Amino acid sequence: MFFRTKRSGPREYLQIVRNRREEGKVRQDVVGTVGRIDLLKESGAVDSLLRSGARFSERLALLDVYEKGEASPAKDAKIGIPLIFGRLWNELGIRAVLDDLLLHRQFLFPLERAIFLTVLHRLAETGSDRSCEEWQKDYRIEGTGDIALHHLYRAMAWLGEPLPDQTDATPFSPRCVKDIVEEKLFERRKDLFSDLTVAFFDTTSIYFEGEGGYTGEYGNSKDSRPDLKQMVVGVVLDRSGTPICSEMWPGATADVKTLVPVVTRLQKRFGMGRICVVADRGMISRETRAELEKHHIDYILGVRMRKETGVLSRGGRYHEVEENLKVKEVFHAGRRYIICVNEEQAKKDAHDRKAILTALEERLVKGAKGLIGNKGYRKYVRMEKYALTIDVDKVAHEKRYDGKWVLTTNTSLKPEHAARQYKQLWMVEQAFRTMKSVLNTRPIFHRRTETIRGHVFCSFLSLILMKELKTRLAKNGWKLEWDKLIRDLDHLKEIELSAVGKHVIIRTELRGDTGKVFQAARVAVPSTVKLVNRAGLDES
Repeated sequence: MFFRTKRSGPREYLQIVRNRREEGKVRQDVVGTVGRIDLLKESGAVDSLLRSGARFSERLALLDVYEKGEASPAKDAKIGIPLIFGRLWNELGIRAVLDDLLLHRQFLFPLERAIFLTVLHRLAETGSDRSCEEWQKDYRIEGTGDIALHHLYRAMAWLGEPLPDQTDATPFSPRCVKDIVEEKLFERRKDLFSDLTVAFFDTTSIYFEGEGGYTGEYGNSKDSRPDLKQMVVGVVLDRSGTPICSEMWPGATADVKTLVPVVTRLQKRFGMGRICVVADRGMISRETRAELEKHHIDYILGVRMRKETGVLSRGGRYHEVEENLKVKEVFHAGRRYIICVNEEQAKKDAHDRKAILTALEERLVKGAKGLIGNKGYRKYVRMEKYALTIDVDKVAHEKRYDGKWVLTTNTSLKPEHAARQYKQLWMVEQAFRTMKSVLNTRPIFHRRTETIRGHVFCSFLSLILMKELKTRLAKNGWKLEWDKLIRDLDHLKEIELSAVGKHVIIRTELRGDTGKVFQAARVAVPSTVKLVNRAGLDES
């Protein structure tokens, strides 16, 4: 039954109506007419009627008691992030892998739940494990109610615990429990269509507030914090951008020294045959190339154009591969290079340079103070008798690089195929840049090396969940901004009201793209209102 309004002349009447089915059609019968709407509103009779009837409905009775202020204070908990990533955690097999490894370990707390809690914290916000303990109080996360800070530390230490068998360990990092987790996860998702013949490799640095165990060393900081000790984290991704494994080494280790050991270990860990490594120009050196060739490892590597000055001057004809991509193959000093050109990027480079030069001319009129320290201006100026002027030769020299990038490879791939593989690295790097916000695990206060490894590995697990959700959204044709997505999920709460021995849970609205996220993750949206018993079971 339900209420409806009925107009009769200039007046409206409130009626109680019920539906019935007759000969396959829905008919409505008027149970009774309550009265004129204007008079009912004026007298408050509708409120009295509904309040009187509410005692026959447990949900409405509870809400009525709460409105009168006779109920106990409401409790609320955020549920969006735990529901979505809890589903992905289970479906990707992370929970099963951890439970299997913990089967014969006698921990006195739910260690898998402690790891899951830490991973959720990484996805929701950056911060230390200290802040994670406080953060969880605002969320409803299955099985984490009794987890304390020391449990989080113990879970991190277990992930970073060295294994008895150190076969295939790299010179800068031992094999740990986290390596077994990576290998088992890869094995679970491997099928006939898995492709790890191409591996993309990228790195970032993470600094410490404390000593940082043995991994903490002063090095070339990518965070502009040379005053603090750091470690370097490398992530290997497949051609789809899915994280495969992570590597960690002391902060003073140069990127170029890590590539060959990591690739060699990659082949042994995941049972791969030939593999082609795709890496940007920051990973390349003569020594690196020589080692890759010595171990018969195929590569496509970016080249620092300004250091390989003779390459761009080599003759040859460009061939158009696709829109905004032309390539030509050249040989220089006995090595094969592929020069690539993006016409749109060339126009952008020229436009940006013009803007810099225009601003530079204005600054020169006002005075040269501060120009030398500005990197954008510095490469276009020269000193002439105590005065700074625009160096036209340098401007002409920079034009040579507009829209270009250079590759070197030891493969037999056609130039256009090599260019496409390297272009894919850009897409992977773009994804990795987004993921680096998750890898921003600072501040790290841990002192033990094992705990530091586990702390960083939880960020790697966050990357896996992040990539999986992005993939599922993309399959539905949705490309959502990650930070906004997390904010929308974080907005979703359940509010619990309790009174007269009854409990009702009310869900808040779905904000922004939350509905799309639930649909992509294949998670049912919780009911708007549900009645539960004291055991928390749904009685709706």
